[in-house]
Amino acid sequence: MLDRQDSASSAPDAQLGIGANSPRPRTDWLAVGVVVAAGIVAALQVGKAPIAMPLLQAEFGLDLATLGWLASIFAVLGMLGGIPAGTVAVGVGARRVLLLGLLAAGVGSFLGAAAPGFPLLLASRVVEGLGFLLIVVAGPAILQRVASAARRDIAMALWSCFMPAGMALAMLAGPWFADWRVVWQVTGGLAVAAMALAALTVPVVEAGRRPSPGRLAEDAGTVLSARGPQLLALCFVLYALMFFALFSFLPVLLMQRMQASFTSAGQLSALAGAVNIIGNLVAGLLLARGVSRPGLIVSANLVMGLSAVGIFLGLLPDAATYLLCLLFSLVGGLIPATLLASAPVLAPAAALTPVVVGLLMQGSNLGQVAGPVAVGGIIEAFGWPAAAWLVGTAALLATATALALRGALRRSA
Repeated sequence: MLDRQDSASSAPDAQLGIGANSPRPRTDWLAVGVVVAAGIVAALQVGKAPIAMPLLQAEFGLDLATLGWLASIFAVLGMLGGIPAGTVAVGVGARRVLLLGLLAAGVGSFLGAAAPGFPLLLASRVVEGLGFLLIVVAGPAILQRVASAARRDIAMALWSCFMPAGMALAMLAGPWFADWRVVWQVTGGLAVAAMALAALTVPVVEAGRRPSPGRLAEDAGTVLSARGPQLLALCFVLYALMFFALFSFLPVLLMQRMQASFTSAGQLSALAGAVNIIGNLVAGLLLARGVSRPGLIVSANLVMGLSAVGIFLGLLPDAATYLLCLLFSLVGGLIPATLLASAPVLAPAAALTPVVVGLLMQGSNLGQVAGPVAVGGIIEAFGWPAAAWLVGTAALLATATALALRGALRRSA
């Protein structure tokens, strides 16, 4: 099915800012590696805020609710700006958007490191968040053109690892820094280094078509009215809701249910998040071998739902409950990799892949915000077991959505 994208005309390729007049016969693995590394650098910008929270609280004397905006501003920007960022990538070229995003991430980090007070620090996080958004919509569009049809699913699976890899790296490296400003300086330097590498390794071709408000609105409308992208986005909403419903409260659950120490809970949570990477990579290998996309999503959703029921009900021994957390994360990794790899397949046109990815990012961030809020409220009102039914219901809805994807995929073949 991905071969359909390779037979697209040269005009959409140019609009992506990546393709030449014909698809690349071989995969440019160096470019793939640099783009994935850029994604990990972007994820570090997200992960550094939670790990630095105690240091920030000590310096500014603010409550956690106020400091929480340093992390949640990324999700808010993602909910609102995914499709606009994708249309910009179509108009000016994905390579330029990637470089601009890395520049914004670097500038925002350095501004934050020099911030004398919280208001400027929060403003710098808006700049970083815009950079993050540009990077995550440009990355898949670039990979679509530098990876051959036979290797594109694997390249997309590698890309889907950027978030868990960056978050796990932030959790592991963050405690080694005694000054949060040094963390901001390091992540800013990494963004600048990634921008230099991307400028050297990502192919340079003619720019995309000249953007105009009317054309950008038309592109957004085309994607929003297409059934395939709608279903992909809904799947991402439900996946993110389930994933963050658990992982936003996993350290607390480990401390309350298993009497784990604060340090141990953090380490166990980092390990559980890191195994998500394995699921992403396995998804790429399975898709490359022709395994059904809806089948992967359905299977993963059912396992996640059953695991969540076992975790939240608290009927199993501590070790078994934690193993279910690992299984939940591991199998869950199959879903984002499959959804992102399906974006080029279900895009109304090859050139609109960044817009579809932007829609997926909006869905992901919506679930990321809704999951913790909904589950937190339910736990507060009814206790941990009540959360099992919310996540289980989301898993059933996600399964039904994945089954509906079959028809959309058949029509795109």
